[in-house]
Amino acid sequence: MSKVLLLVGTKKGAFLVESNDGRRSWTIKGPFCETWPIQHMIADPAERTIYAAGGNAWFGPAVWKTTDLGETWTHSSAGLAYEEGEEPVANAWSLAVGPDGLYAGVEPAGLFKSCDGGETWRHVAGLRAHPSRTQWQPGGGGLILHHIVTRGDDAAQLWVGISSAGVFHSADGGATWEPRNRGTRADYMPEDQRYPEVGQCVHSLVMAPGGSDRLYQQNHCGMYRSDDGGRVWTSIEDGLPSTFGFPAAAHPRDPDTLFLLPLNGDINGRYMPDAKAAVWRTRDAGATWSALRDGLPQQNAYFGVLRQALSTDRLEPAGVYFGTGGGALFASADEGESWSCLAEHLPAISSVETLVID
Repeated sequence: MSKVLLLVGTKKGAFLVESNDGRRSWTIKGPFCETWPIQHMIADPAERTIYAAGGNAWFGPAVWKTTDLGETWTHSSAGLAYEEGEEPVANAWSLAVGPDGLYAGVEPAGLFKSCDGGETWRHVAGLRAHPSRTQWQPGGGGLILHHIVTRGDDAAQLWVGISSAGVFHSADGGATWEPRNRGTRADYMPEDQRYPEVGQCVHSLVMAPGGSDRLYQQNHCGMYRSDDGGRVWTSIEDGLPSTFGFPAAAHPRDPDTLFLLPLNGDINGRYMPDAKAAVWRTRDAGATWSALRDGLPQQNAYFGVLRQALSTDRLEPAGVYFGTGGGALFASADEGESWSCLAEHLPAISSVETLVID
């Protein structure tokens, strides 16, 4: 029977939430990483290595690592720095495993790569060399590179999401980049500037399974799908309760299935619409949506869910998991049809990812 680990990053350290009995019961271990603020955790399933990105302006940035499922941890910030004279790196915000290395996104927005399992890092300088960099503006959480998308079959292909600059793509491993924001709105801009080349506030960026160029994007100003690697985006927000939200999670096998957690709007409190919790699912690539509520609180749900705090596992049926800003962790073992609360009163949850061990 497969072991499932939830990798939970919080404002006060990392937690591992583990099930060994088919996702029927769970145990919580932590906090790890000396209770540093942890923005994002991921796993390299081939190596069974878990990484945690974190820090802040006080601690500085670092990437933590465990090779024994949380028994021992080390961390390194070697090379996680810009050239002298530039604004210092304050925080490590996101991680991704690529076919030829490990990537980290930082604040202020930039990309770093490690080819030795996070021991040392080098700046992927081509991104910040883009001519649009002077136009990048911080979102509510700062000027952060919070999503990195890699392709397992092509090490040269990279996508990143930056708030508030938008989506950028590289076809040469990060040497050069182009904006890929065509079709995404920036409602906070003057009416005649609602579709700029850069300046969009992307919240979440995920790739559909199956090896195609399909991407999904939750934006500050709408929900979108691209079938050509982000060259053109199409709105798929019809049927959703709001155009605003943070996380999106792809199904592990079906490119047409996606999970979302819309919030009630950017200036209306940023909590569950009508204070009733629901995960929204599409089975047809965004043509229609359904609200999944069974087991979720249907009154007084005044919580939010951050951009990396929703994920799926690879089992059949797929598990779906999310964590709230109030420290609650929810799970579904049947693709969202029913839900249970695994934990309450954790620190504010920044991210939830999964590792399945056969």
